[in-house]
Amino acid sequence: MNIFVARLNFKTKREDLEAAFAKFGQVSSAKIVKDRDTGRSKGFGFVEMPSDEEAQKAIAALNETELDGRTIVVKPGNPKAPGEGRPQEN
Repeated sequence: MNIFVARLNFKTKREDLEAAFAKFGQVSSAKIVKDRDTGRSKGFGFVEMPSDEEAQKAIAALNETELDGRTIVVKPGNPKAPGEGRPQEN
């Protein structure tokens, strides 16, 4: 399951995000979205967990809790349709 995590502290690292979710089960990947030009965190990210049950437990437990001094928002991520978010090629 893909999980969206918002309101991250700009200093939060991928490893910190992964560790927070690993308490609830296996984490396939954790990613913090960064600005292309500056490399600075945009304050949100995504965590992928193979077990939907473990992911739901993590969402319930971590939503509106504190991580690195910020109250985070955790909810199921919406999968993108193929090509969504990318310019169309003609």
